[in-house]
Amino acid sequence: MTTLLHLSDTHFGTEQLPVVRALLDFAAVQKPDVLVLSGDVTQRARRRQFDAARCFVDSVAAPATIVVPGNHDIPLFNLPARVYAPYGGYERVFGADLEPTFEAPGLVLVSVNTTRPRRHKDGEVSSAQVARVAMRLRAAGTMQIRVVVLHHPVLAVRAEDEKNLLHGRAAAIRTWAEAGADVVLGGHIHLPYVRPLRTGYPGLVRDAWTVQAGTATSSRMRDGIPNSVNVLRCDGTSGVRRCDVERWDFEAATRRFLLRKSHELSFA
Repeated sequence: MTTLLHLSDTHFGTEQLPVVRALLDFAAVQKPDVLVLSGDVTQRARRRQFDAARCFVDSVAAPATIVVPGNHDIPLFNLPARVYAPYGGYERVFGADLEPTFEAPGLVLVSVNTTRPRRHKDGEVSSAQVARVAMRLRAAGTMQIRVVVLHHPVLAVRAEDEKNLLHGRAAAIRTWAEAGADVVLGGHIHLPYVRPLRTGYPGLVRDAWTVQAGTATSSRMRDGIPNSVNVLRCDGTSGVRRCDVERWDFEAATRRFLLRKSHELSFA
């Protein structure tokens, strides 16, 4: 079994220290094999914000870390940096690979950089990215669970979020499902949920799921939803391919992350 701690939208620069401390305590108990941070690591892509994010990631001390940029990780007001070095701050602390991968005996994790410096906040996936991810998914072992990580959502559960959906998503989801994708992890809209992708993409050749994370540590919470994170316990080694997905919410009264919901996902 491989345990993933899925965080998103930490927005360092707006982080709440009690939440950060509680999340580090939570991670120490969960002992994830992989820390997944699906974008908007910082609030304004500033040096000190990236440094704080790097310190946090190092403190989690997971054996493996997968981080992808979000639209907030590209400078907004520093126009020369946005034009000539949009990922400079990100690359300084997390490295030049904007689309890292991870593999374990029962799991393959492939990430996609859906940000575009020319866009203010919208995300986009190119045909080349779609093809690259599909090729890696097809190369996975029969029992490996196949997970795709990106920042922008591919399925909305509220009408107001339709405008935030990933550009190019329809071709991407259908191609990735055909290639064997099981789970798509995302963030961006600060709204946690788990949904079958067939609810938004009827006619998919196989069952696949989207797992969205809320904001992990930021004060930029939405609609009264507390800070939240996901834990995925994926088992592709015991003859049954499955993931237990748990949503953990921060409770201000106890200053702890508490289990809110859980889903049992099984894959053919």
